[in-house]
Amino acid sequence: MNETIKKNGTTFGLVLGLISIAITTIIYAVNLELFTKWWVGILSIVISIGIGIFIVSKTKREMNGQITFKECFSVYFVAAAIGSALSMLYNYILFNFIDPQAKETIKEITMKYTSDMLQKLGAPAETIKETMANIAQTDNYSIGNILTGLAVSLLFSAIFGLILAAFFKTRSSQGL
Repeated sequence: MNETIKKNGTTFGLVLGLISIAITTIIYAVNLELFTKWWVGILSIVISIGIGIFIVSKTKREMNGQITFKECFSVYFVAAAIGSALSMLYNYILFNFIDPQAKETIKEITMKYTSDMLQKLGAPAETIKETMANIAQTDNYSIGNILTGLAVSLLFSAIFGLILAAFFKTRSSQGL
């Protein structure tokens, strides 16, 4: 693997992870209800996408404008994988060792929000009761669910990385 790809992938992976950790810490310190707000998730995704585009374009510039599909994908995916892993590790430690009560509070907020939403949508009482029981039994911050979240994050990162690579790769100057 090219040294520029390794350096940028690793460096920006650490940056992505630290940004994610900072966002989580700010939300944790300010108001746990923000963990259930849709716009916070969208904002996090937009920040990640913006950094991803920056990573690939910076790497392409450092490689004198010549970058292959594989190199584009690799630099983005390495960064995304490192960033996601750091973020998930932090979440696991925060909600299982530092403040396990916070995950219970988030679960209660989620249950209230979900119940209100289902009632507004006219869901039958039995459906609401089953949904609340399922949420109550789920530990979103268990090692299994954290690893599942990491796998899903990596899948979406791979898809976005493929799109970025297709857009940023150096076009061949040879015609068909």
